[in-house]
Amino acid sequence: MGIIWTIIIGFVAGVIAKFIMPGSNEPSGFVLTTILGIIGAVVASYLGQALGWYAPGEGAGLIGAVIGAIVVLFVWGLVAKRRV
Repeated sequence: MGIIWTIIIGFVAGVIAKFIMPGSNEPSGFVLTTILGIIGAVVASYLGQALGWYAPGEGAGLIGAVIGAIVVLFVWGLVAKRRV
């Protein structure tokens, strides 16, 4: 059941991040939005544990996942802009 919640939270975080930071060269679609949110949650968990905000083994919540997804979108925009 944990993986299903991760996918649901990842999708919601990806949708919120894309709503906050719209752009023409961002990934779109259900699967890419979900992957964006999941990667954002992983990034937020890793950074939060590195900075001491989260205990080892503790994951980021929805707000952390959204912030992580925004960071991933920002990096995606920088990389995509260079390729075009």
